Amino acid sequence: MSDTTTDAGAAAGRDFYRALVFRRQAILVALALALALSLCADLALGPARYGLDEVAAALFRPDHVDASIRVIVWEIRMPVALMALAVGASLSVAGTQMQSILNNPLASPFTLGISAGAGFGAALALAFGVALFPVAVDYIIPVNAFLMAMLTSLAIYGLSLSRGTSSETIILLGIALVFIFNALMSLIQFFASQQAVAAVVFWTMGSLTKATWPKLWISLAALGLALPLLARRGWALTAMRLGDAKAESMGVRPGRIRLEVLVLVSLLAAISVSFVGTIGFIGLVGPHIARMMLGEDQRFLLPGAALSGALLLSVGSVLSKMIIPGTIIPIGIVTAIVGIPFFLYLVLSRRGSAW
Repeated sequence: MSDTTTDAGAAAGRDFYRALVFRRQAILVALALALALSLCADLALGPARYGLDEVAAALFRPDHVDASIRVIVWEIRMPVALMALAVGASLSVAGTQMQSILNNPLASPFTLGISAGAGFGAALALAFGVALFPVAVDYIIPVNAFLMAMLTSLAIYGLSLSRGTSSETIILLGIALVFIFNALMSLIQFFASQQAVAAVVFWTMGSLTKATWPKLWISLAALGLALPLLARRGWALTAMRLGDAKAESMGVRPGRIRLEVLVLVSLLAAISVSFVGTIGFIGLVGPHIARMMLGEDQRFLLPGAALSGALLLSVGSVLSKMIIPGTIIPIGIVTAIVGIPFFLYLVLSRRGSAW
């Protein structure tokens, strides 16, 4: 009798697990389909608007459409639309892993100052031509951004190792770093030339309009490098959400995982900032949307975060063209308008509770 009950319970457990896996796979497919639809809408909108049928013809039958439509879709709008996907996925994945290793729902490259640090590095190159790594003068902006993002990450990592440091303290340090880098950016603008100030302001507002195919390939390469490495550590990252003590009991080395993840997060944030400027809240909102739909299992959370972040920034790109017809609003403004209410919701919903 007990064996029969045990077998029935095991079968029910397997059925529940299969249903859960199927549900999560269906959510990933739905996100991918929504992303494809948003991409097509992004390609269709602009100063010259096209129907989805014309966009589809330009994509799959380019020889059967006017040369002007083909050039606009492939050479002008396609790099911008795909850059939105690459940057959105990068920032969302970075935010997801920072929340995992710090076990804090407010952690992201933006709130921890990593994006601000990368922006400061890029501003040094734009305003004064300062190369933090002189050997790489030809790639001064992305290299400066990466090095400053790395230094910011190492500062956060060093504090996280201090005894008695809580996740709230780390978030407060990140906010302090944001203010410090914003002050330094203002100082740069004060001493820089008028042309340099205009270039620096571009980074602070965030814009996809200067995306090109070479920049897109670099962004995709960084994402392609980070995703497999993070997926390889998926089980360890899932365990770290239970706390360092429980993770260590499962054979995970939290200190090593944190350092590896912070390096990859710095790479993703730095590449994104160096090419499109500071775009806030995607790294905060995207991970939470993915977690609400898919849970903590990194096998589903990682691709879900990438898809949700890409979808958010793609929809933001569409909205930036629709709010004022004929004008493209900087994407950083649109994401802030969406992200700030969500940020306030997270803070207010956790009053009086543990992080």
